[in-house]
Amino acid sequence: MSSSKWLKIIPVAFIMYMLAYMDRINVGILIPYIQEDLNLNASAVGDIAGIFFWGYMLLQIPGGLLASKWSARKVIFILMVLWGVAAIACGFVQTEAQLRIARFFLGVAEGGVWPAVLVLLARWFTLKERARANAFWMACLPVSAVLMAPLSGILLQHFDWHTVLVIEGFPPLIWAFVWLFVVKDTPEQASWMSAEERERLDNELVEEQKKAVKSKGYGAAFKNKTVWGLVVMYFFWMTGFYGYTLWVPSVVRTFTEDPAAMGWLTAIPFTCALIGMVLNSYWSDRRMNRQQHVIIPLLIAAASMVAGQFVTDPYLQMVLLSITAIGVYAPYGPLWAIPTAVVPASIVGAALGLQNAIGNLGGYYGPKFVGVLKDATGDFHAGFYFLASSLVLAAIMTYIISLTMRSSASPSTRTEGNRNEIASYGKSKTIV
Repeated sequence: MSSSKWLKIIPVAFIMYMLAYMDRINVGILIPYIQEDLNLNASAVGDIAGIFFWGYMLLQIPGGLLASKWSARKVIFILMVLWGVAAIACGFVQTEAQLRIARFFLGVAEGGVWPAVLVLLARWFTLKERARANAFWMACLPVSAVLMAPLSGILLQHFDWHTVLVIEGFPPLIWAFVWLFVVKDTPEQASWMSAEERERLDNELVEEQKKAVKSKGYGAAFKNKTVWGLVVMYFFWMTGFYGYTLWVPSVVRTFTEDPAAMGWLTAIPFTCALIGMVLNSYWSDRRMNRQQHVIIPLLIAAASMVAGQFVTDPYLQMVLLSITAIGVYAPYGPLWAIPTAVVPASIVGAALGLQNAIGNLGGYYGPKFVGVLKDATGDFHAGFYFLASSLVLAAIMTYIISLTMRSSASPSTRTEGNRNEIASYGKSKTIV
């Protein structure tokens, strides 16, 4: 295994996407202050937080196509500059409507990054390395929350929310040039790789392409029932995931009025989430079982959310918030291993694009309905019941998908890698 690409590509991509995810964490920390300053009800706040995902959906498919046909490196560079500008613009807004527009375009800019990075990783890492590359990259999600929640809280001690958003909008603009300088589209362009490393990697990737199944595109993916099952499952999961992520700082604020303390306390559940995410992915790989390692964490998170509505002790509430964070983050690794095992290889790329594009709309409805229910009832209880129900539905959909594929999976529809994975799942008496 070439070490140079792991040291050059993954850390830069990790920090890049950590900065992108910051815009989904800092808004949760700033919500109470935005709400007070702009005199917003909880429904409007949820709408502002979630409208990001309507914009996020737009470039999911075009971003991947442009990265494939032109340059993933340049696409991501351009989008980093655009999202940095949009993030800074959020700090200059004066009205609710302006903030909605700014966050919508922030979502548009960030939406094309995820598929473009997947294209880039596919050009640098072989199939046997790609799961680890994706896992290292996706670990930036809880790490971003752990780091950015306290940072936003500390900044709030010295600046208003407008200034905090402006300050936190500059890092992507700076890191964009680090990305452009360090990352290359293909090994042939990397002067920091030895000729021997480049040749060996090129040969491995070429051999994989010879065995690859030709994609049938999005038309075929749209007609596949399993793909839509994954889309629905992901939608319910993201509804609970982002509903929790964006509103948990407001719950933590009931423990303390100090913004710095709120930031540090908010980091506790996300620290637990990082540990749970790593351990669950590792255990899932050891057992070669995906279904249980998605369903069980989701059900634990749902139960913890419900239990949290019946306790008033701040320490016990923090424990339950942490258990919930573990449950909503832990499925990440196992979940993204499911499509390659249960979807025909000819449409798996399109299936992943649809799953992420449409499923992420749950990031709008989760925060939105929590806000609506808070306005209607005066507290967070009904909203968290709604989020818990979404997580239960995601678990049920995962189970249904596994039952469907157990009865209909055909070796002829899989690549050799798919067949090997399905065969190994048989040892655990489960397919996903």
